[in-house]
Amino acid sequence: MKEWFRRVVAKLSFRTGVVILVLCLIFYLLSFAQMLLPISATAKGTLWFILFGLAKTTQYLGLAIVGVEGWQRIKSYFRRKKSAA
Repeated sequence: MKEWFRRVVAKLSFRTGVVILVLCLIFYLLSFAQMLLPISATAKGTLWFILFGLAKTTQYLGLAIVGVEGWQRIKSYFRRKKSAA
């Protein structure tokens, strides 16, 4: 199972990992923004559980796809943006 996962993740591109990390951010925002909805506490808890679970899943999957070098590449991109401003 572990080898199968590594083979599948190795085939995915850096761009795919970045897209999945952006989805992670969206799921995090939705998991907390849904608290503002006028629905029952049970429904809010269920939505939070599902959305937060999706956020964590996409976070770990995105980081696995991007890898260490890719994560350093993303951080350097934001550092360059900050220093240019």
